[in-house]
Amino acid sequence: MTFAVLPNGVERVRVVVVGAGPMGRAWLRTIADDSEVELVGIADLAVDVADQAAAELGRAGLPTGPDSVELARRTGAHAIVDVTVPAAHHPVTLAALRAGIPVLGEKPAAATVAETLSLAAAAELTGQLFMVSQSRRYNDQLSAARASAQRLGRAGILSVDFFKAPRFGGFRDEMASPLLLDMAIHQFDMARFLLRADPVSVLCDEYNPAWSWYSGDAAATAAFEFEGGARFVFAGSWCSPGAETSWNGSWRLSAERGTLLWDGDNPSTVDAVADGADRPSGEVGASAVPVAPGDGIAGSLREFTAALRTGAEPMGRVHENVLSLAMVEAAMLSAREGRRVTIDEILQASLATALAVERDAEVRDVMAGWGSARGALQPGG
Repeated sequence: MTFAVLPNGVERVRVVVVGAGPMGRAWLRTIADDSEVELVGIADLAVDVADQAAAELGRAGLPTGPDSVELARRTGAHAIVDVTVPAAHHPVTLAALRAGIPVLGEKPAAATVAETLSLAAAAELTGQLFMVSQSRRYNDQLSAARASAQRLGRAGILSVDFFKAPRFGGFRDEMASPLLLDMAIHQFDMARFLLRADPVSVLCDEYNPAWSWYSGDAAATAAFEFEGGARFVFAGSWCSPGAETSWNGSWRLSAERGTLLWDGDNPSTVDAVADGADRPSGEVGASAVPVAPGDGIAGSLREFTAALRTGAEPMGRVHENVLSLAMVEAAMLSAREGRRVTIDEILQASLATALAVERDAEVRDVMAGWGSARGALQPGG
């Protein structure tokens, strides 16, 4: 699948950021630090908040407004960076794509898999790039671990422990499944990246410790089966004070020729039984380990703008990213119903929902022509 690229001669990619909350301000700082990107506007329903964010950035007087598409047109923006709350991702992104504006969005792509499929169809229809910022992939240690994992042969079990105790306030405190929906998608997506495979099914238990300060379930264990037979086990809590793990989690991969360990903050290590591979993953030949274009959201931004210039397929393009959100929905359904749930069950039910509720007839026609959701997500699907 191809998408529109910028015309030759564009020196800096002009962007409008939508959403001026704490995460939006992190993106504003990241954009300000990137010499290849120009911030030309900030959109927020609370325009005074957008004005305040611009002033804090040293850009008082920067164009602001409540409507991201209107602001993008007014400022001549090449793209929109969507940092709104998940519930707003679908309307903001759909409006931009329909206006012929590519979008880099914070995860999740949308509030549901059904809405994400709608956006994938809209991206196909308009020929515009919609990329989701799965920022944890942009980590040189993770890339090195991935290269080492491939040298260990077939994967058996990949596991991650994630134990933190953040007190955010705001929408996360009221979410029904704050850990799974707002955080675990990072580790689920990282597992896909490390295993170079896609999920098949999951059995999950979700719960809320008695001392939790979250309204919804803030702890979970989930066991996924992946294509090829590997298992991925997630164990985590967002109300676990003391001896906290990295925000990336603490990882262990057991494979046919050895074991890889990564604490999420330092270079991973490998204990191999053959081929002399018992070296830290950082010692793998430099040519074998791709270097991320930047760390975290800076890497997402760089890959997005490079894709707009060259047409190169970026990590996190919406079609590639759907399965990471499908893992989340499958885990939540498994926890609710106490049974194993397949990813295809989620995809097909989500496609049926998307077709039933889609208001844009042309977007609906694209989805109706897919046949199956999983087939549409494959390269060339």
